[in-house]
Amino acid sequence: MSFLSSNLRFLRKQKAITQNDLAEQLDVQRTMISAYEDGRSEPKLATLQKLCEILDVGVEELLEHDIESKGRKAVQKRGISILTIAADESDRENITLVGQKASAGYLNGFADPEYMETLPQFHLPQLSRQATYRAFELSGDSMLPLVPGTVVIGAYVEQLREIKSGKTYVLVTQTEGVVYKRVFNYLEENGKLFLVSDNDHYKPYEVRGEDVLEIWEAKAFISTDFPNPGDKKKPLTLDDLGEMIRDIHADLRKIRG
Repeated sequence: MSFLSSNLRFLRKQKAITQNDLAEQLDVQRTMISAYEDGRSEPKLATLQKLCEILDVGVEELLEHDIESKGRKAVQKRGISILTIAADESDRENITLVGQKASAGYLNGFADPEYMETLPQFHLPQLSRQATYRAFELSGDSMLPLVPGTVVIGAYVEQLREIKSGKTYVLVTQTEGVVYKRVFNYLEENGKLFLVSDNDHYKPYEVRGEDVLEIWEAKAFISTDFPNPGDKKKPLTLDDLGEMIRDIHADLRKIRG
C-alpha cells in the first residue's frame, strides 16, 4: 500500500506550503498536486525525487510509511534511512563509543560504515540483546549530576513518536549536533521536541522533528566520578514532574510570544 497521497498532503500542510507554491517548485500545474494528494495520479521519478527534497523526506518513507499516524522515522540522511551496526567475530553486536572529540565527525559519518569502524567498540553482557546500543561521552555539565566525561549508553529509537516525555535521550540533530537532554514530545502539537537540561542554569529549547537524525534512549551510564553521600539527589516524584511540565509550558509560551 502506498502512502504517497496522504503523506504528501500531511507534510505539505505541516510545512505551510500551498498547492500553488508546491506546483511552482515542481514546475507542474496546481491540478497535478491535487491529483497526487487525491491518489488519482503519481509523480514521475524525477518529480518524486525533487518532491522529497522539498519536503525533506526519503523516498521510501514518503511511499511506504504512514507518517501522520506513526510519526517521522528517526534516521534521515540524504533521504535514506540507515543504521550502521558493529559486530564482533561471533556476529554479536558491539557498542560503538562516540567520544567528545568524535562527536563532530559523527554528525557527518554516522551512516558511513568505514567511519564507524574507526570508533572504539566494546560489549556489556548485562544489557538486553533485544536492542541496538550506542555510547556517547558527555562534554558539558548541563545534565548534572552526570559530569563531563560520563559515558551514556542509549538504546536505538526507530520512531520519533516513541519518545516518552520526561525521559532522557541522546539526540543527533542537524542543528544542535549530539546532545543529551531530558525530552518532552510535542510532535503531534507542533512537530517539535522540547529539550530540557537537568542543570537549572541552562535554558530549555526546541528542535524540529525533521532535524533529528538519530535518537537513543538512555539506559545506563559509566563514570569514574563516584558520588559523595552528601550529593545524593532526591528522586523525582509525580508532583515534581508535574511542576516541571508546568514550567516547560510557561517557557514555551514565552518562546512563542
